Amino acid sequence: MKVVGLELPSEQNFEVIIKKLKEVKPDICFIAFHGSPGEDGTIQGALELLKIPYTGSGVLASALSLNKKFSKIIFEKVGIPTPKWFSIKSPTEFLYHDINFPIVVKPISQGSTIGVSIVKNQKELKKAINLAFKYDKEIIIEQYIKGKEITVGILEDKPLPIIEIIPVGSSFYDYRAKYQKGGSEHIIPARIPKEIYSQAQKLGISAHQALGCECFSRVDMRLREDGKVFILEVNSIPGMTKTSLLPEAAKFVGIDFQEMLLKILNFKKY
Repeated sequence: MKVVGLELPSEQNFEVIIKKLKEVKPDICFIAFHGSPGEDGTIQGALELLKIPYTGSGVLASALSLNKKFSKIIFEKVGIPTPKWFSIKSPTEFLYHDINFPIVVKPISQGSTIGVSIVKNQKELKKAINLAFKYDKEIIIEQYIKGKEITVGILEDKPLPIIEIIPVGSSFYDYRAKYQKGGSEHIIPARIPKEIYSQAQKLGISAHQALGCECFSRVDMRLREDGKVFILEVNSIPGMTKTSLLPEAAKFVGIDFQEMLLKILNFKKY
């Protein structure tokens, strides 16, 4: 079986990717890059038109997962707890909303914590909003949840052990903490009570299913100090590096990296 990994440099445009796919004619594509066009449903749609099988979630689930606004609307509709939020399409729209600091400001459709800021006061707000608008035409302003950062990896539509994330040298799990070696400490299994642990895993599966994700994803959460779990977002294409969370959670239950990849490749019946 000929497998092609679409983990390509960001400077390669969509047309180049399609041209390469037509030349290579793979039996299946393992999609492993973030943002547009890899994580937003674009490449998934192209692969379906080309009749080339691919790993992971389909067009709609990919688009919904990357779009924080629509994913939050769905979470609220099905009763999945998520922090209070609103979206704005211009830097001045926030004036029409009541804001209780601290808050999180982030682009609607970006991954890897790009353009995200935790804002503690009015003085920091303008800078954070301008930063987020550099990456998107619409942004989310979300209530910050004080507590633990936890994440639930999903593999074969089943929850993996919960990981507690402690950023090192950062106030939150930002781009540096995610991708720089030593940028964060991962505690597995997370140090949380058994009943909350079980609830978080169930919420992870619920969020994964609510957006229509398939096989694997990673669901990011905040555990508030009073024990309530809030879903932040679902990553339909989680990181696959040496410091990434999904491979680490899989390894903890005896699934090595190669086996995990094979499970993802073999999940769909083609």
